[in-house]
Amino acid sequence: MNEHLKQFLQFLRLNRNASAHTVRAYESDLSQFLRHAAGAAGIKRFALTPQHLDRLAIRGFLADIHKRGLSRASAARKLAAARTFLRYLRREGLMDDDGGTLVPTPKREVRMPVHLSEDEMTRLLDAPSNDGALGRRDRAILELFYASGLRLSELVGLDVDDVNLSAQMVRTLGKGGKQRLVPFNKTTTTAIRAYLKDRELLVRSAPRTRHAADPLFVNYRGTRLTVRSVDRLVRRYALTSSVRPGVSPHALRHSFATHLLQRGADLRSIQELLGHARLNTTQRYTHVNAAQLLEVYRKSHPKAGRAG
Repeated sequence: MNEHLKQFLQFLRLNRNASAHTVRAYESDLSQFLRHAAGAAGIKRFALTPQHLDRLAIRGFLADIHKRGLSRASAARKLAAARTFLRYLRREGLMDDDGGTLVPTPKREVRMPVHLSEDEMTRLLDAPSNDGALGRRDRAILELFYASGLRLSELVGLDVDDVNLSAQMVRTLGKGGKQRLVPFNKTTTTAIRAYLKDRELLVRSAPRTRHAADPLFVNYRGTRLTVRSVDRLVRRYALTSSVRPGVSPHALRHSFATHLLQRGADLRSIQELLGHARLNTTQRYTHVNAAQLLEVYRKSHPKAGRAG
């Protein structure tokens, strides 16, 4: 079974063009599933066969997830990984029946994405100091986050050539290796231009190889900022600007989408900007309040004028 799992992960990398992060997530979830199935069968994991991975094994795995107090979203993700693996085994002729199709998906909790108000976003963007190189870098990061709605991994993966300042467009590689172009605004252009002057000084001290990438956002040593570093700096500025605790880079992406929707953008356009594969993922942002709905109604309905 360990060999089947290795081949499946290789299939995801080569045939599905899955990112390294996605492959690691599948490997983690499926290792947990196989470990539980082996324990339930009273055998070692290496002795597992595809026939052990039946409907009862999957239901037992979900019951264990619930017992450990994991969220329904985690349970649904792990079930999806198991289903994909079982479909692969069946296509390879290693099993006759796919028990994953007989197990219902746990109903997910409906969670509203955390987002900041426009005033809170203004305070957050003004938090970095313009007196130093790293402050100007941080200002450019926050501005680009809010102006483009990029994912954290997409932002740290940007190279200098991915940003076209004259056209005010950024090219990014999203989930599944899908490339998209996202616009940004003039204040972001100004912030990035100011930072690029400092960046040249930072990268001079960094060791370079012949074919090294040219990262856009770098640390004081001139090397690419990590996901963890950017997460820390966003949370730090959220505290210093007194917006609210627990603000992550993903909250800036949620704020980007929410504010677009509140100002009249349609869901299909927001879906394209965010790089969502499915529209129902974007529909989480339809949590506009009653006052906004009433304002839209008054402006849009032909019989809803002041007299009406």
